[in-house]
Amino acid sequence: MPLPNDERIVALADDLLRQFDEIFGLHPGFRPAHAKGLLLTGTFTPSSGGRALTKAPHIVRESSPVTVRFSNSTGLPEIPDNVPDANPRGMAIRFHLADHVHTDIVSHSTDGFPTRDGQEFLGLLRAIAASGPDVPSPKPVEQFLGSHPAALAFVQAPKPFPSSLARENYFAVTAFAFTNGEDKTVYGRYRMVPEAGTDYLNSEQVAALAPNYHYEELAARVTQQPIRFRILVQLAQSGDTVDDATIHWPESREVVEFGTVELTAILPETDPEQKRIIFDPIPRVEGIEPSADPLLELRAAIYLLSGRRRRAASASQAQAAAAVASPS
Repeated sequence: MPLPNDERIVALADDLLRQFDEIFGLHPGFRPAHAKGLLLTGTFTPSSGGRALTKAPHIVRESSPVTVRFSNSTGLPEIPDNVPDANPRGMAIRFHLADHVHTDIVSHSTDGFPTRDGQEFLGLLRAIAASGPDVPSPKPVEQFLGSHPAALAFVQAPKPFPSSLARENYFAVTAFAFTNGEDKTVYGRYRMVPEAGTDYLNSEQVAALAPNYHYEELAARVTQQPIRFRILVQLAQSGDTVDDATIHWPESREVVEFGTVELTAILPETDPEQKRIIFDPIPRVEGIEPSADPLLELRAAIYLLSGRRRRAASASQAQAAAAVASPS
């Protein structure tokens, strides 16, 4: 996973990371966003619909091992599961294709994204950082939302609390170009739908939740039965916008079955792997190509830079622990 060649994208990614640090504080070894999470393992089995859609390697195989990370929003590693800022939740899927070869899907539980590109997103984060409780209205974030309808729509979109992270829908932010064995290409967006169906809590139930309820529930659930998600792809029609994550396609658009993820265990050594794994929003496999959405290269740069920082912090912590255990 290389950094983009465009220095402007890398510089913008650095600016965004610094802005996340300003909002949430520094937490070495953790992600600047979606810091709190849990890794599970399982298997992906493709469907006939997926095989008709793309010639990607994990589709032409009978099955592939996967690692899936569920997460809370914000860069706070100990954010309670029952506060509004914990939403939207995240779900990232890694399809393991060979040693050090993989492709990923990165998604969250709100369909869409607040801004068209990275500069707008940086503007939103700066407005949030400048809008403390003592700042009079109209606060900078209120002014930003008032002049950016897509961001306002994202903020106002319902973000209910699921009874389980295994009973929530998840949506990939950007569109991709899917090409099958006959070289037919269509654009589509992923959505992950729980086999058990969605289920949400009311305000009284949310208020009663323990701080780590969702992750304790997820860990208990997977020991009792597999957790299954259907991966679907909503297809664009001719004329639909495919390079803007703020624009939704009508629900009347065709949706095809891509395959099923079955999760069966918590990942052993999950804490070290949380710090090591770097998900990639760009597929980087034959048969699934990125669209021209400007968020893709930027998100890839942010994930890589933050991942390198996370790994470096983890290595420093390990060295410090070793020095304490074996004083000279």
